[in-house]
Amino acid sequence: MALSDTKARTAKPREKLYRIADAHGLCLEVRPNGAKYWRLRYRLHSKATMWTVGEYPSTSLAQARERREWARKLIAQGQHPKDEEARLKREERLQQDNTFGIVAEEWFAERSPAWTAYYTSQVRKGLDNDILPALGKLALRDVTAPEILELLKRIKDRGAPTVAINVRTWISGIFRYAIVTQRAKDDPAAHVRGAVVRGEVKHAVALTEKQLRFLLGQIELHGGYRITQLAIEILLLTMVRGIELRRGRWEDVDFEAKVWRIPRQDMKKRRDHAVPLSSQAIRVLEELKTYSGGAGILVPGMKHPYQPIHHTTINSALDRMGFGGGEFASHGFRATASTLMNEHGWREDAIERQLAHVPANRTRGSYNHAKYMQERREMLQWWGDYVDSLRGEGGQSDQEAEAH
Repeated sequence: MALSDTKARTAKPREKLYRIADAHGLCLEVRPNGAKYWRLRYRLHSKATMWTVGEYPSTSLAQARERREWARKLIAQGQHPKDEEARLKREERLQQDNTFGIVAEEWFAERSPAWTAYYTSQVRKGLDNDILPALGKLALRDVTAPEILELLKRIKDRGAPTVAINVRTWISGIFRYAIVTQRAKDDPAAHVRGAVVRGEVKHAVALTEKQLRFLLGQIELHGGYRITQLAIEILLLTMVRGIELRRGRWEDVDFEAKVWRIPRQDMKKRRDHAVPLSSQAIRVLEELKTYSGGAGILVPGMKHPYQPIHHTTINSALDRMGFGGGEFASHGFRATASTLMNEHGWREDAIERQLAHVPANRTRGSYNHAKYMQERREMLQWWGDYVDSLRGEGGQSDQEAEAH
């Protein structure tokens, strides 16, 4: 006769262990201490054995019967249910140990030593602000393409499509790492590639001579802290990128040789780059060192002197000087210098080399870097003198402001 839940619930302990049969080998084992366990008798490979299905009442009669049927199917296939149960528990523990967050941190620790400091901080920020809060506690198998797409849409909707694209790339990198380490079989982030499109790229705007004259007159008035003002001057006089300036260190500046040697790890294109320094650039750097020489970095921030100024600092200063609205940004100094140098007859090859651009073909790329150094030194000294001449003409008149 099949066991009822009432009979199971009211079964009292005895001096010795006893069992109440249900059906198909399932029984309720009542122990002297009052504990009750569901047990399954079965025979496999000519050997009788028993398997503990679960404890009563946490495992109900109905649940015990479901597990009995699951076990009977395994037994029919020649498998012990206790072995399969142990395998499933191991797999579950493995999944718990391999949450997306744990694998993401492993990936970051493994890959970041090869990255620049800036890129490392960029990835870290993406993990901490977006990726881990949304996906970190999920098991790898539970991170699906729809989950990732929803995260990307949220980032895009807050007006950061480029961040969304980077986040997808980083999630994909984490899954590829998980595949290589045999903890995942698929990269769901690959299925949503292209789901977010970056907006139209705006090319750097070059200032006219008149606009540049006006800007020079505004630097000391509205350029912010002196370090920020000097950083603007360095960008203008050397034609380096903003990110290269913020990565700059005093150990790379040779005042005697009048050259700033930027190591490849600090360059966007990962190529060593030597910047000849005009007398104007030397003068600005000497003043800048009185403010920041102890920090090791060229342009430290005011709040955190051992970290460079924030990437928005110079653009904020430009905004205060009347160049806001996205019409001109820090990378526009390179375009301005390039345009005016071309207009005054300097060779395109020398200008492109100063901009650290990749040569258009192998022939141009094969030129010895040193062959351009003297020409670039003369060009940048001309540029420094040219900027000084504009500054000397006065940049703060009402007429110039109106022209801007």
